[in-house]
Amino acid sequence: MSVKVTGMDKMLSNLEKELGQKAVQRISDAALTDAAEIFLDELKRQFESWSDKGYSIEEMTLSKPFWEGGTRTIKVYWKGPHDRYRIIHLNEFGTVKNPNPDGKGSIARAIRNSEKPYHNAIRRAVERGI
Repeated sequence: MSVKVTGMDKMLSNLEKELGQKAVQRISDAALTDAAEIFLDELKRQFESWSDKGYSIEEMTLSKPFWEGGTRTIKVYWKGPHDRYRIIHLNEFGTVKNPNPDGKGSIARAIRNSEKPYHNAIRRAVERGI
C-alpha cells in the first residue's frame, strides 16, 4: 500500500531554506515518532483479539528514526525473550496446514485503519514544529 503526496519535495526544500536542515530533521523525526506511536497502538489493538499469552504484543518495538534509501524511517519490529519475530509472518499470512489463522491480515488491517490518524499526526507535529 502506498500513498502519493504531491508538492512534498518543494515544501520540504522551502522549509530547509527557511529553518535549516537540522531543524527540519528534528521536526520530521518528531512527526514520525508521533505517527508511529499511533500505528503501534492500532497494531496492538488488532493483535488483542486473537493473542494467547500476549507475547507478540509485549515484544512490539519501534526503532528510532534513521535514514533508509534517502528518507527518514521508523521500523516496527518484534524483540524480546520469546522470539516472536520468528513467527509473526505465520500469523499474518497463514501456513499450509493452517491457511487462515485467527490473526491473518491483522498487520494489513492496522495499516489501513491507522492511515488517516497517521497523516493527521504528521500534520499536527509539523504544525507544532513550525
